Amino acid sequence: MNKQQADELIVEYLPKIYGFAMKKSFSYEEAEELSSDIVSEVYLSLLSANEILNVDGYIWRISKHVYSKFVSHKKKREGISIDGINISDNTLIADEALIADEDYEAEIDLLRREIAFLTQIRRKIIYSFYYENKSISTIAKEIEIPEGTIKWHLNKARNDLKEGFVMERKIGKLGIKPIEAEGFGHGGNPGHNGATEFYLKNKLNLNIVYSVYHTPRTMVEIAEELGVTPVYIEDAVKELAANGFLVEQAGNRYTTYVEFNPQTYSLEQQDKCKQKQMEIAKLLVREYVPQVRAAVADVKNIYIPTGNRELLEAAAIFYAITNKCSITPKTDLSKYRIKTLAGGDFIAYVSIPATQSDPEYVPFQSYPSYWACGNMIRWSEKYPTVYSWSIDTRYCSRKGAWENNLTSDYEYLYEFMMGAIEDTPANKEKFDRLRDRGYLTKDNKVNIMVMYGDQNEFFSKLPSLDEELKKTLADYALERAMLIAKEYPPQMRDLVVTHRTGGFVGRTVALMVMDILYENGTFRPLTEDEKVTSNLLMFCDRLPK
Repeated sequence: MNKQQADELIVEYLPKIYGFAMKKSFSYEEAEELSSDIVSEVYLSLLSANEILNVDGYIWRISKHVYSKFVSHKKKREGISIDGINISDNTLIADEALIADEDYEAEIDLLRREIAFLTQIRRKIIYSFYYENKSISTIAKEIEIPEGTIKWHLNKARNDLKEGFVMERKIGKLGIKPIEAEGFGHGGNPGHNGATEFYLKNKLNLNIVYSVYHTPRTMVEIAEELGVTPVYIEDAVKELAANGFLVEQAGNRYTTYVEFNPQTYSLEQQDKCKQKQMEIAKLLVREYVPQVRAAVADVKNIYIPTGNRELLEAAAIFYAITNKCSITPKTDLSKYRIKTLAGGDFIAYVSIPATQSDPEYVPFQSYPSYWACGNMIRWSEKYPTVYSWSIDTRYCSRKGAWENNLTSDYEYLYEFMMGAIEDTPANKEKFDRLRDRGYLTKDNKVNIMVMYGDQNEFFSKLPSLDEELKKTLADYALERAMLIAKEYPPQMRDLVVTHRTGGFVGRTVALMVMDILYENGTFRPLTEDEKVTSNLLMFCDRLPK
């Protein structure tokens, strides 16, 4: 066999050989030594072989032969068993072996299952004691609990495992591969604690909620799906239910109205949707944008830091497209609103990793990011005339999204505009905050747009989308939304249809419109200072001097 063929086979079989070595070894170091010996012997044998009819069998025989020599030259330590359970092969941590050891496979699977049902601390102790060969004193120091407590946990774990061996139960997919969150979102009032991420950033909480997303489950069924004991999740389930993330149904089962995206997506479908949205954006630029610009042409009581009225027009256009062009069906979504004990009242979203279902598809064109937060509204109870609207996109330089957009920012700025605070050490925190946000320059100049008067008066000037055009867009959007909704569990489909229909002409289209207006020269490029107030308007009863 030539060298290239031998190299390719070694690369292909290396993980299997290492898995075989792990199954026959008692430490990672020993496994690496054994696998190295096997790889060396296999490689030399492949180079000297003329023709191999059964590669699997050939490599397996060499592996067994090398293993026999390995045992004869190095005394094999006696396998450790968990007291009362007849498991003498240290295979819990092994990868898939080249060929399964049929004598132990059933017992090994059972042991893995029951260890997964132990509490976190007992799993750690079992692993450290039996599989890392650590002493009780060492484990006690690492976990920072008394040695007597370690012994007690070991004894309880052994008893739990013995009992589990005679039980019938299953470990679900989340017990083997829990989901990870890529991002969190919400629509509504987050409350004092915060929104979705405050409650679901904990991986256990996240997977508890996801475990009932597609199928309602009882507490025990959730535990089995996650591979933990019910005791371990009991408190978390109660807390999540109390805060609205779990909803109890008949038969003591739970479901959830948190929206998770599907785990697969079609790039072709996304591409076709963006193509249609781009057509709509071009149509709005021709037919709708001139109406919005005309509606704000007579607005005079406004402070614009650079004097560039295009900033006002751009903000008005973005607001109008996202709020005045709605084609959202009238559906009662009250059941989807999560009401937390901390005063939150919002619809929750979680973004999880998704795999492309059509990897061979070539996109029509490349698109920039169309991420945009929703309407961020802030109003002051302290100063009733103070109100702000903003949306964060790639056209602004603001950081931190809704969590960094504080009502106090506008209150501080209002106090500065009234002359109620001066740039003195006593007010250092307020001035530092305003300068950090870019709302106030180093030489104390207000750097955001401020409009005199009531926000409703301004927003009411903006025209709505023509009803005939709106109906045309709604028909297409509804058809697409219903197609998307089929990828979601039944309890989520009303929300998905409503939001996907309404969102078809929304922030993505608004950003596409902005791209066109900036690229075709209608609007001049933004300066760094202007990016601070891009799509940000403050309203109050006075203007900066």
